Amino acid sequence: MRKMLSAAAAFATAATAVVAMSGAAQAAPAGSTTVYGCQSGNVCIWPQGVNPLDNPHPTNQYTTYGYHNLSNQFGYHWVLNNQYGGASASLCKNYGGTNCVETLAQDQWTYADLTPINSITLNRP
Repeated sequence: MRKMLSAAAAFATAATAVVAMSGAAQAAPAGSTTVYGCQSGNVCIWPQGVNPLDNPHPTNQYTTYGYHNLSNQFGYHWVLNNQYGGASASLCKNYGGTNCVETLAQDQWTYADLTPINSITLNRP
């Protein structure tokens, strides 16, 4: 009986820890929104020459902090920083997130020529 109670207590503790961790990892801020297909917490790029209002389907959505190298992005594209908590995003001329030329604050849009842009960074607040 003692072994059963000990095992039950260990299971309950582990289950509580898992629920607490998964809740924190998936928690979004109050009032979080998807904007023209760009999920809350992401930085998004729409296809070349496409207005997000007319076509709410971004081709690229970035979710993790750090740099992301771009491929086959030419001409003008709408870019949205839909992150929260004050996180910013930068458009950079070099691969690896260097030589950044434009920084977007939270909720900021830009219509940028991505031909010279080779990476984008998601920056912690």
